[in-house]
Amino acid sequence: MELKSPLLRELGTLCRSIQSLMEIRFRRHQLQRGQFVFLTRICENPGIRQIDLTRLCRVDKGTTAKVVRKLSNAGYIQRQPDPEDKRAWNVFPTATGKALYEDILAEENRELSVCLQGLNPQEQAVFLTVLRKINQNVEADWISNCQ
Repeated sequence: MELKSPLLRELGTLCRSIQSLMEIRFRRHQLQRGQFVFLTRICENPGIRQIDLTRLCRVDKGTTAKVVRKLSNAGYIQRQPDPEDKRAWNVFPTATGKALYEDILAEENRELSVCLQGLNPQEQAVFLTVLRKINQNVEADWISNCQ
């Protein structure tokens, strides 16, 4: 059998490279193994329920619980019981978490400039459209296989 396209290999390499760079840059804040992704999603969705954070980040519940605990212990977020479902938890960024979020956004914007270097606005728009379509396809597969 032969690989039909190098697309997944290229996407994987790109994702791992960006992930590694972000982890190196935020190690000084004791963020590790993609925790910055969770922090950004929490800052962008204050009060998000942990189960929704799990779906948004496309990980298992155990991973979310571990990351939320570490971010909480570091003082970046706080957990509160969901007022409607006492078994569920909502997570909110702290002032420290919001300040770090600004640093993360600056770094993401810097990395975005590197990634899109040499692409004109039309190429960037096409790239985003194609990525969103691919993401929708993968999301459907992820939901049917991982939940």
